[in-house]
Amino acid sequence: MEPYKICIVEDDQKLADLLQTQLERFGFEVSLIARLESIDAEVLACKPHLVLLDINLPYYDGFYWCRRIRQQSKVPIVFLSARSGEMDMVLALESGGDDYLTKPFHPEVMMAKLRALLRRTYGEYAEPAAGDEETEFQGLILDAHRHTIRCPRTSGDTVLSLSGTEAGLLKKLIRAEGKVVSREDLLSALWDDTQFVDDNTLTVNVARVRRKLEELGLPTAIVTVRGQGYRLEVEGGA
Repeated sequence: MEPYKICIVEDDQKLADLLQTQLERFGFEVSLIARLESIDAEVLACKPHLVLLDINLPYYDGFYWCRRIRQQSKVPIVFLSARSGEMDMVLALESGGDDYLTKPFHPEVMMAKLRALLRRTYGEYAEPAAGDEETEFQGLILDAHRHTIRCPRTSGDTVLSLSGTEAGLLKKLIRAEGKVVSREDLLSALWDDTQFVDDNTLTVNVARVRRKLEELGLPTAIVTVRGQGYRLEVEGGA
């Protein structure tokens, strides 16, 4: 399973770096938001599983940004604040936040809250919802639950089926958002024990996915980067 991605919105750089170190130590993927004048756009571009959002921010406060994010996303949001007043907690929740952490907080308390929220949203306590498994990159849409792909821009209503391995491979490339994914990373993500997997197995599966993408009008979507791996480049189509 891929690590959960957590987006941190915090103008105190030392605290942001500390949070990043702590979260990465527990196996999370972490992204720090640097452009605090356009937080909603930055968070949506990050596509996180959870957001840690400070209240006292330049330009607009965290309540404002939470409402903006909520207009377009249901991603879990946990507020961070040195304020301990009940009214601030009420405002945080009414703005669309899911939980509230008062600074300073113990790292283990933070981890317990985040894990509980992630379990409720994505894990064993999550309620199934239509479309939760859909992942999109530059118009290419993968339904990882149904193992299907489509690209309305290039192929209209055509929907193609994938094997579980093909869907996993494409999901890994989509989640990389155009960055190179090494062959080693793909092998370890798709097969439990790479020691017993022939390297040609990956090559064959990449070729199969390429053929499916070609049927959708995307013959060059998977780009081979010599000596490094593969990346996805969808825009433009055939």
